Amino acid sequence: MHPIVLAAAPAASSGRLVPAALAGIALIVVLITYFKVHPFLSLTLGSLLVGLVAGLPVADTIDAFVKGFGDTAAGVGALIAFGAMFGKLLADSGGADQIVDTIIGRTGRRFLPWAMALVGALIGLPMFFEIGLVLLVPVIVLVARRAQMSIVAVGIPALAGLSAMHGLVPPHPGPLVAIDALKADLGLTLGLGILVALPTIALSGPVFARYAARWVDVPAPELYVTGADEREAADERGADDEAVTKLKPRRRPSFPVTLLTVLLPVVLMLGKAIADITLDEGGQVRTVLDNLGTPLVALLIAVVVAMFTFGRGSGMDRDAIASSLAGSLPPIAGPLLIVAAGGGFKQTLVDTGIGELVADWVKDSGMSVLFLAWLVAVLIRLATGSATVATVTAAGILAPLVTTLDSGETSLLVLAIGAGSLFFSHVNDAGFWLVKEYFGLSVGQNIKTWSIMETVISVSGLVFVLLLNLVV
Repeated sequence: MHPIVLAAAPAASSGRLVPAALAGIALIVVLITYFKVHPFLSLTLGSLLVGLVAGLPVADTIDAFVKGFGDTAAGVGALIAFGAMFGKLLADSGGADQIVDTIIGRTGRRFLPWAMALVGALIGLPMFFEIGLVLLVPVIVLVARRAQMSIVAVGIPALAGLSAMHGLVPPHPGPLVAIDALKADLGLTLGLGILVALPTIALSGPVFARYAARWVDVPAPELYVTGADEREAADERGADDEAVTKLKPRRRPSFPVTLLTVLLPVVLMLGKAIADITLDEGGQVRTVLDNLGTPLVALLIAVVVAMFTFGRGSGMDRDAIASSLAGSLPPIAGPLLIVAAGGGFKQTLVDTGIGELVADWVKDSGMSVLFLAWLVAVLIRLATGSATVATVTAAGILAPLVTTLDSGETSLLVLAIGAGSLFFSHVNDAGFWLVKEYFGLSVGQNIKTWSIMETVISVSGLVFVLLLNLVV
């Protein structure tokens, strides 16, 4: 992930910065929802409006957007591409069918959202949110389709597991930065983070999904169509026996092989995280694990391995493997541009200095330290759209107060900041657009599901932090 640099100072007074942010967000929403303008174009125009109203020179506004666009594309573009290749091989080989059939066969429909929340949490423990999402999307889509459930009912629990782990549990970059800035104990923060994350995931995932699926009842998008789906469609069309025979399944890779391949990038990244915590910097073992566990390298290795375990393992020849890989890329072109443009909009907000302005508003208040930490992160998250920016800024603001806190309270301070950094993802967050495009939702539907889910994570995370503060 690329580093994020905050503006040194606000570009204008609050009388211009706040209207600038609101105007940019409003323009994006109106263009997309009312005028049906493509989100990529809407985000670009919204970025320009923010810069102009905030008083940034046009050249600086364009530079900010281009920097954010480029950094986001560089940070997640290749990961999305590798994830799409991996997912297509998983689907085309029958490996996804194997996982889906196992999950559905061993989990009743009633407990399926809980199983997906657990899967999301396990995948999300060592991974960035974006990487976990691109790896889980094929499974989420196929489970929803095969179980004939709304994509929201299945997807929200998995996203809750991913997001809560990303914001609350090290070794994710946000919590690690806060731990370093506040001089918190890593092991204690990790343990308390898991204690907070588990009930938070339960509330924001399976419990919230029961209601969200009623508000937004959307079937799974037509992504990752597998051989089983094609045969079912052929039968429904009344296709002749010869046509159905052509869709005869290849031999599926076994469930253990499929599971090990899916978990390979998770294990590589977890190995890097453990090495960074336990081994001395510069050692040969740590260097090897650090290189293998870099997200780009881990996913690249996973794709190469999948070519053999999924591709050759299911009887696909070289042409079939090449065709599967090539077919995975065109569908992600639109989402990739939208996500990158979301990064450009976020960077434009950051460069106006609105994050610094929000910080100055609240740092001298007399609130509870834990609530104040959460509130600072919330306001900066809403203003800039970045959980990492919110975490870094809030940790810097609260650092002088740590001298009055004991070790347990300092760890809880890290978690309060992490919870606040996840509050209400909306149009200035690249993750908002990633979820919207993958799940095939409208902006309004995404706000009713994903954005509110993030808010539930944030608020419930704060509540559990405050409860732990009574006993820690």
